[in-house]
Amino acid sequence: MFGFDLSDDHQAFRELAHDFAENEMRPVAAHHDQTMKYPWEVLKKAHELGLMNTHVPEEYGGMGLGAFPGALISEELAWGCTGIGTAMEANGLALAPVLIGGSHELKKKYVAPMMDELKMAAYAVTEPGAGSDVAAMSTTAVRKGDKYILNGSKMWITNAGVCDWMFVVAYTDKGAKHKGMTAFIVEAGWDGVEVGKKEINMGQRCSDTRAVTFTDVEVPAENIVGIEGKGFLLAMGAFDHTRPLVASAAVGLAKAAMEYAIEYALERKTMGRPIAQHQAIAFMIADMAKDIEAGRLLVWKAAWSADQGRPNTTLASMAKAFNADAAHRIASDAVQIFGGYGFNTEYPVEKLLRDSKIFQIYEGTSQIQRLIISRNLLSRR
Repeated sequence: MFGFDLSDDHQAFRELAHDFAENEMRPVAAHHDQTMKYPWEVLKKAHELGLMNTHVPEEYGGMGLGAFPGALISEELAWGCTGIGTAMEANGLALAPVLIGGSHELKKKYVAPMMDELKMAAYAVTEPGAGSDVAAMSTTAVRKGDKYILNGSKMWITNAGVCDWMFVVAYTDKGAKHKGMTAFIVEAGWDGVEVGKKEINMGQRCSDTRAVTFTDVEVPAENIVGIEGKGFLLAMGAFDHTRPLVASAAVGLAKAAMEYAIEYALERKTMGRPIAQHQAIAFMIADMAKDIEAGRLLVWKAAWSADQGRPNTTLASMAKAFNADAAHRIASDAVQIFGGYGFNTEYPVEKLLRDSKIFQIYEGTSQIQRLIISRNLLSRR
């Protein structure tokens, strides 16, 4: 039997997240966008309600929710504000490879405390000259006794300035290419870890994004995540779990943009009638609705597949690419429907358009998603 009705638990999570987005996020979204202030107070409330780190297993103090309920929550929070939502979800990305491959001792030391109180983590893989081309990274970790000496730099690291620890990938054997990469947990307060200035971005501006430099950082060998040489696989494997959530956040933003566009189109009149009655505007709204519905179904299938233990790499990339592109297009069309008002910062769709662009870039660009999809499809021939 197959259906699309949500279980009572799933519906409860969705409603909890929606109420939180409506009452705690939307009222302060513009403030945090304009001031670029990190949303600590909102995050504290979300943590208290159990809306953060939802995929942490019960063994370490979490609820052990799968990707599917996580996607339901992510969509609603993004409907409230994707800037605040990204600050929250960055924890999920940092935690994912640790939960997949980390030892019990590492999880007890670094994951469990994040459930007791609000602590942030960062996924530090991207470098100034190695974004989508992870194999081009230059950060190294050289074994010295029972420690590794870490040197290098990372760029565009979300939560870098507010985190307690980072998931870091570095070369332990440059000659082995991606098989020579190893993952570590690096504490932000260790000697040699230097965090750069907060970057001023186009959108999602209250999210904390910075460069990080590692200079002769001593990392204990027990802080290896998984085993030596498997860092690349862990870093990439995490995306199968997190990309459906990022895609669902894009759905949430698109839904917000459509709702604002519909509300405005029913109120604004030209030629003696609401602009919603003009076919040009009505068709734009129809396209928004069908893309949101299609995108959500892609998310649900990718997330459900992950929870069933089925390969979902291609589905996750499909969901990410489709919804990232759709969210940007829908936000742009919402601005168009608002006309001159849409170009003004006093109206919400201007922020949504700025916030939407990053979905086509972070956690793998839309072009990289197409590369993954095409390679997986063509390799079967």
